Amino acid sequence: MENSQVSARKDQAIARGVGMMTQVYVDRAENSEIWDIEGRRFIDFASGIAVVNTGHRHPKVIEAVKNQLDRFTHTCHQVVPYENYVGLAERLNAIVPGDFEKKTVFVTTGAEAVENAVKIARAATGRNALISFSGGFHGRTFMGMSLTGKVAPYKLGFGSMSADVFHAPFPVPLHGITTEQSLAALETLFKADVDPSRVAGIIVEPVQGEGGFYDAPRDFMRKLRAVCDKHGILLIADEVQTGFARTGKMFAMDHYDVAADITTMAKSLAGGFPLAAVTGRAEIMDAPMPGGLGGTYGGNPLGIAAAHAVLDVIEEEQLCDRANTLGSHLKQRLESLRGDIPEIVDIRGLGFMNAVEFNQPGTDIPNADFANGVRANALKRGLILLTCGVYGNVIRFLAPITVQDNVFSEALDILEASIRAMKDGN
Repeated sequence: MENSQVSARKDQAIARGVGMMTQVYVDRAENSEIWDIEGRRFIDFASGIAVVNTGHRHPKVIEAVKNQLDRFTHTCHQVVPYENYVGLAERLNAIVPGDFEKKTVFVTTGAEAVENAVKIARAATGRNALISFSGGFHGRTFMGMSLTGKVAPYKLGFGSMSADVFHAPFPVPLHGITTEQSLAALETLFKADVDPSRVAGIIVEPVQGEGGFYDAPRDFMRKLRAVCDKHGILLIADEVQTGFARTGKMFAMDHYDVAADITTMAKSLAGGFPLAAVTGRAEIMDAPMPGGLGGTYGGNPLGIAAAHAVLDVIEEEQLCDRANTLGSHLKQRLESLRGDIPEIVDIRGLGFMNAVEFNQPGTDIPNADFANGVRANALKRGLILLTCGVYGNVIRFLAPITVQDNVFSEALDILEASIRAMKDGN
């Protein structure tokens, strides 16, 4: 079987809207490596978009799921509950940032976590309006799309977005938007578009994912918390992509000296199994009436078992420290190229959530062609990369934090060769 054969079948069988970065059809995977159906090996610097921070098929995750599989696979927690759901909620309540009593609900996807965070915020405040930021990504459901601050491809052709959702510019000094300008725009929003007393929540990614891996400035997060406190607005941290050791701490909000009222999480929570969660202040989480939260597959037993193992692995293998070490080495390697590659305009990232941004040389014009060319060159050499950013000119790095040292070194060599090949016009 060949990739091209399956790709042709895909064109006939799968809706066009399911976009694919590659036409590499996986046969098996282990830690940071993938082998396709033709037997070719790839180094995975995507991790299913930050889903397998603990690597593909981590032995402890697989063992936990196998053990659960031998006991039961589904009862629906709302019908016949199970203890490990309760236990995982207790663990998240303890580690999610915030020095206050917390409660948790489990769902299945990141978008579903965001939807439930909105429901909880509205129930707790009796308000309807929501504010998010340009460049933010919060899912492909209608509320998720509405909150997302990026039109293409997420909103194209889907008609009107949800009402009472407003956007403010996210502070990105590289693009000329300071903390002060972002907060001033928020105040203008309060004067021109929405009374702050109608706003239930402000949702923010501590580090924007799809938007380009820009981390929120420390003073911005502190002042945003003050704005929320002043107006009785709930601060919602979307940690779907940033959580579980990716940024060098368990959660990205651990880098700040303020806490969100509600935190959404998914992706690497269960090491490749579908599981998402919403954790927040206990009194806020209890606002919806019984039956108002949940879902048939929410907190699936296999995902719950996997998540317990993921938390164990992060602690036992010190993956927060490992993320900081890997990210430092990656950024040093990219910095060594700056003198030869004038297209590089920025290298950034907390922990091992890193990115390099490309512009046309000597300008502030985004160079998406260069970024996509590096991605394509790397793929030919056996390294899977992802692009991102509102302008598509950013390459983001999301390798498993468990990546082997020799594989990591090999990947950095491929990355450098791919960047230099683009510079040389190859």
